[in-house]
Amino acid sequence: MHKRFTAFVAALAWGLGAAQAQDVYTIGEINSYKAQPAFLEPYKKGMELAVAQVNATGGVGGKKLRLVTRDDNGNPGDAVRAAEELIAREKVDVLMGSFLSHVGLALTDFAQQKKRFFLAAEPLTDKIVWENGNRYTFRLRPSTYMQVAMLVPEAAAMKKKRWAIVYPNYEYGQSAVATFKQLLKAAQPDVEFVAEQAAPLGKVDAGSVVQALADAKPDAIFNVLFAADLAKFVREGNTRGLFAGKGVVSLLSGEPEYLDTLKGEAPEGWIVTGYPWYAIHTPDHEAFLDAYKKRFKDYPRAGSVVGYNAIQSIAAGLKKAGSADTEKLIAAFRGLEVRTPFGPITYRAQDHQSTMGAYVGKTGLYGGKGVMVDFKYMDGAKFQPSDAEVKKLRPAAP
Repeated sequence: MHKRFTAFVAALAWGLGAAQAQDVYTIGEINSYKAQPAFLEPYKKGMELAVAQVNATGGVGGKKLRLVTRDDNGNPGDAVRAAEELIAREKVDVLMGSFLSHVGLALTDFAQQKKRFFLAAEPLTDKIVWENGNRYTFRLRPSTYMQVAMLVPEAAAMKKKRWAIVYPNYEYGQSAVATFKQLLKAAQPDVEFVAEQAAPLGKVDAGSVVQALADAKPDAIFNVLFAADLAKFVREGNTRGLFAGKGVVSLLSGEPEYLDTLKGEAPEGWIVTGYPWYAIHTPDHEAFLDAYKKRFKDYPRAGSVVGYNAIQSIAAGLKKAGSADTEKLIAAFRGLEVRTPFGPITYRAQDHQSTMGAYVGKTGLYGGKGVMVDFKYMDGAKFQPSDAEVKKLRPAAP
């Protein structure tokens, strides 16, 4: 009797689990939460807000979204192991996430090997959609190429001849520098690159970097450092007067997750990409801002928007596909349109890159905090290579 009862309970539990599985789409998300908390804590909140909103309106085709996250420790091997565990144990329907470019590339390769759909939410390297691109991988955030292309016209307009460069020495930084050199040289043929400092990610020796840049006597500086590396660089540069009289162009440095850390030490007059949440007065953004503040009693960061857009993209793709079948999702995402706080975006069929844009402006100080001023939104669709160029860049991806 006891054995029969146990078997009955087990069967009932299995049946309930199967029924619940049929009523949900499970999203498996992998990211560097411990390694990059400034960006990824707000990112997680953005995801949570989007999941709550989707589920409050009936889910996707009557199915609720369930989000399961894993930490990759900023390590490609850990990310792949997390992806395998999510598929085997959690039976996830969709994979998404990653922040660091080399981790994103590892998951891009995993998606191809396992023939599983993967949305790369945040990593910026162009290889994800070009050289290493594949049919299973799509990318949300504006790429390194796109964000550098947004900054180069401003850099060229400064008419500075001697440029120094500082960047984190891994895939994202290397890619950003190569693109900046290529595009600035095309826009300003007489430009010279007089110094380069490649710092280990998260371990910049700010004193020696600043001294080396100063010794080169540049007219302008292109910076790709971010997070704690950026804060150390800015503080040391301010102390030694590196930035005085020089133009500075800097990727991502207008994002509040990095400006907020600097407080009153935030630089003024840098040309940056970023997110001026406090001064974007469009209906879509104001609706997002109000909902975010109400739920978290805090203001959004750039990561918040990326996390929110990633979940909204997955929901839109599932709705269009009518299922979580990989091939149906791929077909749905090619040309998929998604409404976001930045306005509508589209996932390009030719390279699986979304047209999500970014804001370009200058850094300033207001109330003892760094802000963006004189900014404008740059539509990502206007800063991508032509179809012919994409074919050359993405030769192996069907």
